[in-house]
Amino acid sequence: MAPTTAISSDPGSASSSGIRTAIVPAAGLGTRFLPTTKAVPKELLPVVDTPGIEYVAGEAAEAGAKRLVIVVSPGKDAVARYFEPQPELEETLEQRGKTELLEKVRRAHGLLDVETAIQEEALGLGHAVSCAEPNLTPEDEAVAVLLPDDLVLPTGVLGRMARARARYGGTVLCAFDIPKEEISPYGVFDVADTDDPDVKKVNGMVEKPAPEDAPSTFAAAGRYLLDRAVFDALKRITPGAGGELQLTDAVALLIAEGHPVHVVVHRGGRHDLGNPGGFLRAAVDFALQHPEYGPDLREWLRGRVEE
Repeated sequence: MAPTTAISSDPGSASSSGIRTAIVPAAGLGTRFLPTTKAVPKELLPVVDTPGIEYVAGEAAEAGAKRLVIVVSPGKDAVARYFEPQPELEETLEQRGKTELLEKVRRAHGLLDVETAIQEEALGLGHAVSCAEPNLTPEDEAVAVLLPDDLVLPTGVLGRMARARARYGGTVLCAFDIPKEEISPYGVFDVADTDDPDVKKVNGMVEKPAPEDAPSTFAAAGRYLLDRAVFDALKRITPGAGGELQLTDAVALLIAEGHPVHVVVHRGGRHDLGNPGGFLRAAVDFALQHPEYGPDLREWLRGRVEE
């Protein structure tokens, strides 16, 4: 699947999608990218010339979000600073007539309003999401959560998830249809059909099942549209392995209590930026689509593979 690299600078209409606020958990240490991440947060590593977190923020803005809450660990404020204006740099580029570069530099801080929440300890994805609750307003009846390690291509799944929530209520998650023999590394949904082949009702979830034990071939991806009730559920679950609070446990509690949960099946592609191998694949994929770098890279790759 060819990537869609354009990033919208128009946040759109939150009222039309029901998404006002998006949460991006970015408190991790990036251990798989050490030693680089001693100094540079993983979320700011460039996929060609744009960091992954800007792609994720652009996706949230495209879906109608007005605010982005980045959950960071103490000392990791560089991730949020990336979205701040750089007046001196912008003035220099403008004076030198570098209009294309100027547009790129201004793009991130024009997407949406960015603020941070602090996760003092790494206690799981559920805990990270709960750290953003004080940033929410009474108008946030549901919040989007986007994992910055996942680039979901093409963009647009959050809009489909919002439409599913408008119809069915509750919480809506994103799923990929994975070949059964490749299902073991994923959280897998136990689902029932609806009248829409790409929307499934969730009855439960199994983490990393053997292929023969998987309840379906629909696996969790890094996009969530969570009803506000999830924050109450996060207060009532108990820590799992490693003392971590898992978001899936909170969703499972909501299901057990009759809260509607659905998945939207995304038929596109995905890149995992959470490990160097996946990051390299994303960089090559995006670079091949780049009008300046793509043609030469394609020819070089052909020759390199033949060697």
